[in-house]
Amino acid sequence: MADAALYASADRLFARKKLFAFGLPVLVLVYLVYIVFAFDLPGLAERARMDNARTLLSDVWSYKTHVTQDNRSGEVEVAIEGERRGTYAPGTEPDWVSIDAAGTVVDLEDGHVVRFLTGGGFAYEVPDFGLIEARMDGRAVVSNLEEETLPEWISASRTRFQVETSHGRVSLTRNRTELFRYFPGWELFFFTLDSPYYGHGVFEIAFGDRIDPERANIAGAWQDFWNNAMWRHGDVAWALFETILMAFLGTFGAAIVALPLAFLSAKNFAPLLAVRFAMRRVFDFLRGVDGLIWTIVLSRAFGPGPMTGALAILLTDTGSFGKLFSEALENVDGKQIEGVASTGAAPVLRYRFGVIPQITPVLISQVLYFFESNTRSATIIGAITGGGIGLLLTQAMITQKDWEEVSYYIVLIVLMVMAMDSLSGWLRRKLIRGV
Repeated sequence: MADAALYASADRLFARKKLFAFGLPVLVLVYLVYIVFAFDLPGLAERARMDNARTLLSDVWSYKTHVTQDNRSGEVEVAIEGERRGTYAPGTEPDWVSIDAAGTVVDLEDGHVVRFLTGGGFAYEVPDFGLIEARMDGRAVVSNLEEETLPEWISASRTRFQVETSHGRVSLTRNRTELFRYFPGWELFFFTLDSPYYGHGVFEIAFGDRIDPERANIAGAWQDFWNNAMWRHGDVAWALFETILMAFLGTFGAAIVALPLAFLSAKNFAPLLAVRFAMRRVFDFLRGVDGLIWTIVLSRAFGPGPMTGALAILLTDTGSFGKLFSEALENVDGKQIEGVASTGAAPVLRYRFGVIPQITPVLISQVLYFFESNTRSATIIGAITGGGIGLLLTQAMITQKDWEEVSYYIVLIVLMVMAMDSLSGWLRRKLIRGV
């Protein structure tokens, strides 16, 4: 009988394991199928625009030169990124743009040639395809192609006609004819076209003859770089400082507030159950409301600004620090407190010399870790409160500006987080281990 019961128990165990081995993959498969339909993945794939993705990626690593003709006045302007500070003066246009009385001709190389038409429109000679001509007919855009047979790289409507090839992009609307040509790099990152230092190398600026008669080369170059009207390096540096300041004030302010309150929620320091319960619920409430929610609430109460973001971080982290610090206090060694008390020290001194040294490693480690994490959070919070690098990033994305500026901000954010991570680790080693 005992053997039969043992065999039956083993059979049930093997059956459960077999059910788990086969049932778990089936559950995962069912969940994945649910995700496909719940999140409408087929519809997402159908709505995906790979041409937009290619344009976005091109904007990230390159710059584009705009050749724009006003269809009403006939005036032609050539500018890098379409910016006023990047506009070429008449007669200084790139050699691949020819502007004269006969019309504007743009040579995109390899046989790709675009000619702007008087009154609005263009003629684009595409090798292995032929001539594409689009012009204004009253208030409508017309072309020499049949709309039913247009390739994917040509889009046409009554108000807009656009051709995009590997050599450039040209579009026609009622008000203007515009051509975009991409080049690798961030052309005006250091100096705009109106700076006398544009086009001069580092060696020439540092050791060559004076370029601007009114300024020394290095001082003048630094001034023009720092005040670059397109890339705004000075404003970006200040925005990074605001982001770090938000994280610093919020994190260390929360630590200062949470430490004394943590004593009221620790069992060995607050004997009254009602006090401990109330204090712990306050901590739960503060950390239970996400930092972004606090940001929105405080923005309505105090208005936008970096200090509002710092307060949002302070409230959230006060709840987190209160819980962590109270748990550390409950695990302190009572013998050290008794040793300090045996010297006749007052209660405040017992806490100072018997408690704080024991929890200092936990305090430093957690505060520095949260500071590092809040540096990232301050970027998002700054986008809502109107401060820091997050605001510049959001503005660049919302205004649909060229995405190399967005990628510039993202690179700076990543470098900032890496720097804060290294600094936090170095401080932890120095303050906790002493190495």
